[in-house]
Amino acid sequence: MPGSTAPEAFETHVSSKAAAPLALDPITALIVVPTLDGGAADAGALELVRILCHAGHRAIVVSRAGRLVADVAAAGAEFVALDVGVNNPIAILRNALVLNRLAREKNCDAIHAFGRAGAWSALIAARLCDIPFVTSWYKGFQEQNIFKHFYNSVMARGAHVIAVSDQIAQLINDRYGTPWQKIAVVPCSIDIDRFDPAKVTHARIDAVRSLWGVKPETKVILITGRILRRKGHHVVVNAARRLKEMGLKDFLCVFVGEDRGRTHYTGELWDLVLATGTMDVIRMAAPVSDMPAAYAAAGVVVSGAVQPEGVQRAILEAQAMARPVIVSDMAAGPDVVLTAPGVPESRITGFRFASGDDAALAAALLRLFFLAEPARNAMGRRGRDWVLGHFDGAGVAAQTLRLYGEIAGRTGTPALAPPPDKISAI
Repeated sequence: MPGSTAPEAFETHVSSKAAAPLALDPITALIVVPTLDGGAADAGALELVRILCHAGHRAIVVSRAGRLVADVAAAGAEFVALDVGVNNPIAILRNALVLNRLAREKNCDAIHAFGRAGAWSALIAARLCDIPFVTSWYKGFQEQNIFKHFYNSVMARGAHVIAVSDQIAQLINDRYGTPWQKIAVVPCSIDIDRFDPAKVTHARIDAVRSLWGVKPETKVILITGRILRRKGHHVVVNAARRLKEMGLKDFLCVFVGEDRGRTHYTGELWDLVLATGTMDVIRMAAPVSDMPAAYAAAGVVVSGAVQPEGVQRAILEAQAMARPVIVSDMAAGPDVVLTAPGVPESRITGFRFASGDDAALAAALLRLFFLAEPARNAMGRRGRDWVLGHFDGAGVAAQTLRLYGEIAGRTGTPALAPPPDKISAI
């Protein structure tokens, strides 16, 4: 059953969808991810599944069940329900036995891990099977002590270590001394067709603003992502207080994200909102199903991250929707958001501020709001052009498949690319 860690107690679900034609020499990847709910790693695992399956390869996903299971099955992958997110040493060893058995039964060419607890199980299984171990980094993990450093180090032990941004690649090299030849930077891709401002109607935008209770003249500052301390929501609250003190009116900070109840952070945020007198300009909203309309309803999208985030899909999606963005220096690197002085002012797609500095965030918001509307719109258009040119599905798929060809020793296989008619679906 889902959540079981016993070697014999796992459930397998295979998609009923017609399988894609097999590649000439297909690769079989065992993909280990803690959850399938919607986090960065979860979405990254799903993206990998789509790329591999659309190219005629085979993917087997091992995870605790979540809302993305249906998408995994629809892509043509096999799903095995197992709680690989637990960090109990006994459970890790038991899960390693399950993964070892799966890898042997399915003749896997590699085991690819997207989370630390699961990565320890995957590493042991890969060693037992003598197949490549691969990891993907979507954020910078906190390292409060030597034990945490050791625990996190499993993510740097892969024969290939995939980073979603140059910022994360540099962090991996700095912390663990991982050779650059083992690190591959493969960005995530964005569904450009879905996140297209030209396809979002006024009715959809009005529906979202009505859901938030926003007046037509109100400037919406949108903050997306799970309600976690590392996302820096408290920095935004303090910046909102400063904006009120400076006399800015008719603005609303909307927090859109899941609160899984695993921390006391949401309660601390409400306490901070009450203490700063910002109840009237802070809205904690439920997750929105129509995110393109949510971005279109916003005047700016902000990430106040206080921990290295690598590539936040929300920031890329916002730019794809031609929204200006403001990010902390932990939220996104220069390969994600173009800011001065890295590029001339005429090329910027947003502003950057020092992580944790709410005064700098408030100043950046004021600067953006006081820009003339044509200048703000031009900034948004540059952001969309940047995402179109660097985070498209076809380019990311080709890069991923080349890397998998190296991992599995299939560099000469001509079928290591998705058919043209499949690229748009990735």
